Amino acid sequence: MIESWRWYGPFDKITLPQIAQTGATGIVTALHEIAYGEVWPQEVIAARNAEIRAAGFDWVVVESLPIHERIKRGEGDLSQLFANYRQSMANLAANGVTTICYNFMPLLDWTRTDLAAPVARGGTCLRFEAAKMAAFELYMLGRAEAEAEYTPVALQKAAIWHQQATEDDKQTLLHSIMSGLPGAYDRYDIAGLKTALRGYAGLGQEDLRANYRRFLQEVVPAAEDLGVKLCVHPDDPPRDILGLPRIVSDAEDIDFILKAVDSPANGLTFCTGSLGANPANDLPAMARRFAHRTHFAHLRNVRKDPDGSFEEAAHLEGDTNMPAVIAAFLDEEAATGRAIPLRPDHGHELLDDIGRGTHPGYPLVGRLRGLAELRGVIAGLQHR
Repeated sequence: MIESWRWYGPFDKITLPQIAQTGATGIVTALHEIAYGEVWPQEVIAARNAEIRAAGFDWVVVESLPIHERIKRGEGDLSQLFANYRQSMANLAANGVTTICYNFMPLLDWTRTDLAAPVARGGTCLRFEAAKMAAFELYMLGRAEAEAEYTPVALQKAAIWHQQATEDDKQTLLHSIMSGLPGAYDRYDIAGLKTALRGYAGLGQEDLRANYRRFLQEVVPAAEDLGVKLCVHPDDPPRDILGLPRIVSDAEDIDFILKAVDSPANGLTFCTGSLGANPANDLPAMARRFAHRTHFAHLRNVRKDPDGSFEEAAHLEGDTNMPAVIAAFLDEEAATGRAIPLRPDHGHELLDDIGRGTHPGYPLVGRLRGLAELRGVIAGLQHR
């Protein structure tokens, strides 16, 4: 597997020379400064690629080439947006960057309620607290129908949290929920989020699936011609949220996507953290089932609670059998001769990470620990 590291380019407080010391050889990055739906210019791609190569790395995966919200909504004449996406793929391929991660989550990317939840032996982690999310939906957004989407325990805790929360607490919660949008230009306040959600009113799971199928039909043939591998990232968390449907949450969803346009160019980013937050998902079995269409692996672990909450555990702790998942990908590589890029996804803030101000979930020391642990698992499995 190709050890890689997510880097946010000019927005990142972690430098390429520092990343070199982790031992990773691949960079996962994107042109986060370009608005969604616009073409990524070839000269800008070339300049970023040259910077990466000069530091001794290969740009192994684009994460992400975002999909405009109008495509997800199926709204209006989308021909120019599809053409722009195809042109961006062509410009990337012209620079030798041929693996593209993306997601089809409506409006929001990954969602957490706490960006610095304490870890037992020191440090902090990202956490999704069902009670806080319920409080946000019910009391801050006023979405009464959300009551049916949470457990009685979470609803009881939500009411208590809302009663005790200060205005600063509410603003911190809003900030946390909005923090999963590293490349987006939109950061919503409550009024703005309500307006944005109205744009999805009436759109159900089958509608979103139809819009997704249309996207794949528009771009996968071009990806085939270009030698590009597209790999969808699962929903995070893998459940409907804010009344928005999510359609990349379990094995059935992934099977639908891969069959919607049955091509090796239409693949998967296997994220053990996102998929692992769904108690119904058997990750080792899913890794075996979908390894042949997995073009990229996000490896992290989660620890789940009965009320739907979860937090990000250390990479070899939590609920997911990480060695079993990695073994599935190593067997796929051995059988096919291809190399799957991996990256240590997220990480605890540890030691000098604290106060550094890196992107939430993307500290230096915590991910370095994760990469070292994953490297050890791979070395052990390769010497079975």
